[in-house]
Amino acid sequence: MNEPKRAIVLYLLMHQPLRVNPYTIFDVGKRHTYFEGAPSDDKRNNEGMLRKVADKSYFPTLTMFEELSKQYPEFKLSLSISGTLLEQLEAWRPDIIDIIKRLVDTGQCELVGENYYHSLAFFYSRAEFEMQVSMHKQRIQDVFGVTPTAFRNTEMAYNNDLAYWADKAGYKVIMSEGWDPILGWRSPNFVYRPTYTNQIRLLTKNYRLSDDLAFRFGDRTWEGWPLTAEKFVSWANKAWDQPLINLFMDFETFGEHQWEDTGIFDFMRALPEQWLKNETHSFMTVTQAATSFDPVDTIDTPQTVTWADVERDLTAWTGNGMQSGAIQSLYDLQDHIISSGDMQLINDWRRLQTSDHFYYMCTKWFNDGDVHAYFSPYDTPYEAFINYMNTYHDLKFRLHEKGYDV
Repeated sequence: MNEPKRAIVLYLLMHQPLRVNPYTIFDVGKRHTYFEGAPSDDKRNNEGMLRKVADKSYFPTLTMFEELSKQYPEFKLSLSISGTLLEQLEAWRPDIIDIIKRLVDTGQCELVGENYYHSLAFFYSRAEFEMQVSMHKQRIQDVFGVTPTAFRNTEMAYNNDLAYWADKAGYKVIMSEGWDPILGWRSPNFVYRPTYTNQIRLLTKNYRLSDDLAFRFGDRTWEGWPLTAEKFVSWANKAWDQPLINLFMDFETFGEHQWEDTGIFDFMRALPEQWLKNETHSFMTVTQAATSFDPVDTIDTPQTVTWADVERDLTAWTGNGMQSGAIQSLYDLQDHIISSGDMQLINDWRRLQTSDHFYYMCTKWFNDGDVHAYFSPYDTPYEAFINYMNTYHDLKFRLHEKGYDV
């Protein structure tokens, strides 16, 4: 039996939230549309934002991957696509879905499971989390004809409890940030077994090499600039005796976060050729990588780790009183919302769970604060909070109209 080759595991998250449009206290009780109506030049105009990202990132990048899959049979990648993005693509850019379908049909692209609304439901309501995972799995089956065997929680939020749940749910592999305080002396370039599980395997992000692409690639003051495919492969080969290079990042790294003029597309087109010059190298999907190598150790993660900010925890979404208050208030409505049976109300409530809404309320400083501000459609975190809480009060109004005392 041939030994599996050393592999790059390229995983990209595709997600766009439905941003809350301008919604004032005077709209409460009068207008129940939260995601429509922003001016075309507003950063909260969801159709406009989706079309912009599709033109700059989704279309050119997926077209590039389709070309690479034809040129290099060993080229593989993994994608996860949130339900909120799928809905927007179906409405405004179905051509993007068509390209993904073709990629999946090649057998060289795996679709990873997650929760439909890109929410933090796992930490607030297990029943709601499981419903959203089920909804996502069904949508992936309906649209692409495949069933996910790998799982990644929102923002790579991971702990022992999640691994235990995913193991019981039958997933083959779960993904997490390869954060040093968790791994200790271990390398992220191996397959691991999560503590307290029986079958599932764990892949951890190589955050140094991933962030070289996702965050540092276009920075002309970075000592590694300009980063060529040849240089990147030389860095990856420093771990020549380790089987995997797990590159996990946002899909929008290509064309949106790193603009085309940085050379990011040229880099990616050149990477397979440079990597595959060595006959012992390959590319693997997430599940293929996790099942090709035996776990070398167990990883214990009692506290939640994510792939965001310096702290790599949940504080990007729950770190201040506005954030924690807003998200807890929303989940406190769950029993009444679900029992109402009003699918429009339930859908609005679930769309408001998307983690981005709370990310915009972050008040961190320095580099993390700059990143939050870059992604936010609001001028300040306080504006994001006020706008969001107005929709929360409208949810309560709608429940009150149905006879619920909230």
